[in-house]
Amino acid sequence: MFTGIVTDFGEVRRVIRGLGRETRFEIASHYDSATIAIGASIAHNGVCLTVIETGPGWHAVEASAETLSKTTLGGWVEGSRVNLERALKLGDEMGGHIVSGHVDGIATVVSITPENESKRYVFETPVDLAKFVAPKGSVALDGVSLTVNEVEGRRFGVNIIPHTQAVTTFGSYRPGDAVNMEIDMLARYVARLLERE
Repeated sequence: MFTGIVTDFGEVRRVIRGLGRETRFEIASHYDSATIAIGASIAHNGVCLTVIETGPGWHAVEASAETLSKTTLGGWVEGSRVNLERALKLGDEMGGHIVSGHVDGIATVVSITPENESKRYVFETPVDLAKFVAPKGSVALDGVSLTVNEVEGRRFGVNIIPHTQAVTTFGSYRPGDAVNMEIDMLARYVARLLERE
């Protein structure tokens, strides 16, 4: 489990694409690699991946073909910037909302508009996820916990403050960019319960 509060801004330092096997990514970060256990879970742009190797200032993970097809990780190259969050520990501050690291789909940046020092981002969701997005509800985009401001059909807006723009991948987004989207867990279960009625 995660909270959607990014704790480091990493960078892909190496990509090894295998034929008939997983793709290996080596991620440079500011984490003390001596404190990262093999088998630990770290969210990478909102995708929970298992650490398989560490070295000074980096860790390695593997992504299956399924993960690459359902997320934006298939487009990663050397130099790609990555939002990182280590798994939640009992007693940690719950600054965002409960995030599982299981991406539900890919949303697209529609527009970015300055609002004072902040920026208003409008995203478009896949058709099947639109019903899970509600004003003042939570959503995780590339692993960042955000509050939804408004919803219109498949589109919804969020405000990104300067701090978030500086310490996450949001500062580099442009209209047309794709982001990993995880809907709020509570919304998922409420929708499931309503389907049974």
